[in-house]
Amino acid sequence: MSAVSSPPRQARGRILRATLDLIADQGVAAVTNRRVAAVAGVSLGSLTYHFDSQSELLRESLLLYVEEETARRELVARELEREGVSLERVADAVEQLAGAPSEIPRQIAELELHLHAARDPELREASERCFAAHERIAVAALAVLGIPDGEQHAATVVALVTGLAVRRLAGGGEDASGTAEALLTLVRGLEGVATPSEPATLVKRPS
Repeated sequence: MSAVSSPPRQARGRILRATLDLIADQGVAAVTNRRVAAVAGVSLGSLTYHFDSQSELLRESLLLYVEEETARRELVARELEREGVSLERVADAVEQLAGAPSEIPRQIAELELHLHAARDPELREASERCFAAHERIAVAALAVLGIPDGEQHAATVVALVTGLAVRRLAGGGEDASGTAEALLTLVRGLEGVATPSEPATLVKRPS
């Protein structure tokens, strides 16, 4: 069976995935019906059958991203909340939050989500859900690092990590290793004393 004649549910999924790929590669402005249809391998008629407008297509594709990403972050948060989590695992989680090189397309798509939410009120709840999922990981990581009342500081941690990620992406960088060190600096300030663990223990070792 050809891509054009795929079942309706499958075709809809291909269209949403293609839209997310275009957003990550070229931005929201690159999303046109013809481009999406070509990337998805479906006909223009199939695209317009599933989505009445480009606004709906953009919204639904970004909502799909939010559903998948919040579920993934929930798993990371639950893992960090288990007893006996190591500082190295916290470093891994911070790197995930910052965006490893393989995560760059998804991270760019998320930035587009937040920017688009500033213009589309219907996406603002989805944007907030993404930040809330980030903050859940931050709370769990702070608990492992011995910081009480992590809920009060989670937004600051997420702002730090997100800001560093934006700077890194804008400069074309792929190395997020400095993010763990930045988090340590923040933790030292929250504690009011030097962090008992050596900074190197929080930096992910090369595999």
